[in-house]
Amino acid sequence: MVVHGGCDKAVLALCVESSHSRGMGHLYRALNLADAFKAVGAPCTFLLNQHEPSRAIVAERGYASSVVDLDDQDSGWEVDQVRQKRISVWINDRLDTGASHAQRVKSLGLRLVTFDDRGAGAHWADLHVAALAGDDQEILSGARVLRGVRFLILDSSIAKYRRLRQATGNIVVSMGGSDTYGVTIKVMRALAALDRGATIVIGPAFAHHDALAKAMTPQFRLKRGVPSLAEEFSHYDLAITGGGITPFEANAAGLPCIVVANEPFEIPVGKALERMGGAVFAGFHEDIDVSHFARELPIAEMSRAAMENIDLNGSRRVVHAIMSQTDPA
Repeated sequence: MVVHGGCDKAVLALCVESSHSRGMGHLYRALNLADAFKAVGAPCTFLLNQHEPSRAIVAERGYASSVVDLDDQDSGWEVDQVRQKRISVWINDRLDTGASHAQRVKSLGLRLVTFDDRGAGAHWADLHVAALAGDDQEILSGARVLRGVRFLILDSSIAKYRRLRQATGNIVVSMGGSDTYGVTIKVMRALAALDRGATIVIGPAFAHHDALAKAMTPQFRLKRGVPSLAEEFSHYDLAITGGGITPFEANAAGLPCIVVANEPFEIPVGKALERMGGAVFAGFHEDIDVSHFARELPIAEMSRAAMENIDLNGSRRVVHAIMSQTDPA
């Protein structure tokens, strides 16, 4: 039995971990998903760990949020949230969820959805969306698994900026909303050694300001917290990014990438992007192959492959999959 009783429409809870240490890719993906649900009249609420920059971004986008302790596996805080908010669908975007949490959500009679989840809780999910699964042989848990780039949740505004790039011109560096390991600084030093400049885009949870100030030279232009990354990317011919959602958003707009993995799980993602033709993979952040920064890349060929392989219909596919499980009709 669902503890909140019946309701006309399923209330979807987006439970997201977002911080300097975790990064902010989960949050931005969840916001894009919330926008897609809003377009079909499905109400959403956010459950977030304590991180004020993330809460501010959610509020700016017009969504309500509550702070929860995602490390608490024992108190049953999920029950109170379900009762208070009349939640019928629980969506996790946290990378690794625990079994006790997932079992508790399921015991309340809710549908459970999870994204790119390698935790024990994924076993209990009704739907596991694994758009960033770069290894086709990896065994993924969940009653139903949607695997691959067809299920990417991307910013719908990218459609306005899709275009074919012809040659390497303006370069942008964007290592995510937090850049946990300060990879931006490493990339800047490598570019400076090659006498190459770039626009540096940092996000709201970036914390390496002293190192950034030391790495800045006249070759670089700094932008902080741009209102629309899709619009910002439209001005460039090559992006240097991490291995999360960002290179997929760039590729969807026809922007080729050099990918540096911030986390180990991003390594197969970077390699998969390279196989699709819209990116080259420069390795893990602890051992970047900087020779790629000096290469004359086949930009037009990469741009064309990027747009051919990454479309903008993933949100529609995922919303349909989730709603088809939750709507009796």
